[in-house]
Amino acid sequence: MYQVIIIGGGLGGLLTAILLGRAGISTLVIEKKIYPFHKVCGEYISNEVTPYLHSIGLFPLEFSPPQINRLQITSNGGKISEIALPMGGFGISRFQLDHFWYLKALESGVKFQLDTSASSIRYKNGLTRVLTKQGTSFEAQVVIGAFGKRSLMDKHLKRSFMRDKSGYVGIKYHIKHPWEPGLIALHSFDHGYCGISMVEEEKLNLCYLSNRSNLRMHGDIDSLEKNVLSQNPFLASILASSERLFTKPLVINEISFAPKKVIENHILMIGDAAGMITPLCGNGMAMAIHSAKILAPRVTRFFQQKSYVRVQMEDDYKMEWDRKFSRRLLAGRYLQSLFHHKLAAEVLVQVTRIPYLAQWMVRQTHGEEL
Repeated sequence: MYQVIIIGGGLGGLLTAILLGRAGISTLVIEKKIYPFHKVCGEYISNEVTPYLHSIGLFPLEFSPPQINRLQITSNGGKISEIALPMGGFGISRFQLDHFWYLKALESGVKFQLDTSASSIRYKNGLTRVLTKQGTSFEAQVVIGAFGKRSLMDKHLKRSFMRDKSGYVGIKYHIKHPWEPGLIALHSFDHGYCGISMVEEEKLNLCYLSNRSNLRMHGDIDSLEKNVLSQNPFLASILASSERLFTKPLVINEISFAPKKVIENHILMIGDAAGMITPLCGNGMAMAIHSAKILAPRVTRFFQQKSYVRVQMEDDYKMEWDRKFSRRLLAGRYLQSLFHHKLAAEVLVQVTRIPYLAQWMVRQTHGEEL
């Protein structure tokens, strides 16, 4: 038996595991894949978490992640604006960062069950049994849900957001293409948008979100990019002249931005499992890191202080999570709704040419330095 089981080994799950392992809490991470692997992700991390990562020895310095300090926004109509990002951020692939933190977790005494999918849980009298598709089972006093955007566990838990089919699909791959240092670009297209930024080794991460109706109408990804994404002249130029570095794109279906419960059946949710900010905000990875920083000390206190009971731990975490992230999620959903409409996207590009309005929008979706 373990004190803690974490279902999912993404950023939030791995960082929580490392912090708990360093505190002497016996921790198991159940991850359905084997490190290293690519994930559908914008691969941009806001510098709001950089000092914190340095302070705990987890900043990925060895990969020389490129610094990013400017945001370019373009529209189908050929409009373009550029925004300074005062706090900025850095780019790094999930392939490298997740594997780097996985090795750090092993050093911290964390145990892993890889190539294993959690399928159900049973909570009774303060203990939770986690059952897997492979037929194994594990038991812990605390279970943390770090299973990402959409998973088998969400279905098992009958989470409310699973009742409605989401209309979004996410597609990602790496490319080689000339690029301005320090730039992250956000290109709008009909019912979607595409983010491009540099990661390690001067590779570019190209990741876009589209309404599924676009893909259904055009049949495959190549046709979608040719007939829809390429309506944006800036994006058309990049798609036509870049070198693809993946044999095939990564795809994730039915991405939901609906509100989620932070606690479900005593499972403490973290990262995208707790709530997913719209990708155009560029704050999802930082939020996963921040939520781990919030959760790990409360779980540690639960085991070290007998008077700190489960209900108090859960209430404290939920209250702090809501305080830190609810406004960002709401602002992100609103901005995304604008970006999915041609006329609104054109107006938005014009608005972001006004510096104080542009900075105000950035502040709504980001936090203060940790």
